[in-house]
Amino acid sequence: MNDTTTPADTGQHRMLRALAAAVFFLAAGTCSQAPAAAESDPSCPDVEVVFARGTFEAPGVGDTGEAFVDALNNRLGGRTVDVHAVDYPASLDFDEAAQGVIDATNRVESTAATCPHTKIVLGGYSQGAAVAGYTTSDAAPPGYVLPAGITGPMPANVSQHVVAVTLFGKPSNGFLDLVDRSAPPITIGHLYSAKVLELCAEGDPVCGGGFDRAAHSAYKDNGMAEQAAEFVASAVTSSPT
Repeated sequence: MNDTTTPADTGQHRMLRALAAAVFFLAAGTCSQAPAAAESDPSCPDVEVVFARGTFEAPGVGDTGEAFVDALNNRLGGRTVDVHAVDYPASLDFDEAAQGVIDATNRVESTAATCPHTKIVLGGYSQGAAVAGYTTSDAAPPGYVLPAGITGPMPANVSQHVVAVTLFGKPSNGFLDLVDRSAPPITIGHLYSAKVLELCAEGDPVCGGGFDRAAHSAYKDNGMAEQAAEFVASAVTSSPT
């Protein structure tokens, strides 16, 4: 991805492009087969968190994901919580984010099939929020060719197992357009939209169109991880087993 400017570019436009190049981007679509009905394995957790880290964060759930999971554990008492860190490069080779959609989809579907009583929480930060958002999609946009390994949206019955979706700093459509005009918009599927909490810090250039690059890095300690944990804990405790 090249960051080019012309003499006609305004300072604001140059800044936006620099922020876009420095922070991240996308994937597309979702996968696959409906889970078979099953009794839960005794080792199944009460809650499974599937979380995708942001660009350039080391493998794992990243700093924002860690803050969120820690806050969630503090609110769930004796419930068992397993965490799956979405496996994808999280690099500036943004086409490779499709690997994250595939991995997140496979994990959600396999958990729903083998642990039907486990409550699934899907989430992500920055590029990972795009991955999580695309994972909920109803369908690919008309004319958009899905990347290899992605065949379509998750089966509708999988959504019954997902109790909450938390998105930190999800890229706006305007930000995606700056990074790659061919990127489809991130549209939360209708089966998940009522379960989603989107968090965008004031001034965040990725999700809110601001110019405070530091705001995009502040989710781990700006109180929003705690806010997301409250939202998810409420969903976990109030949803049917």
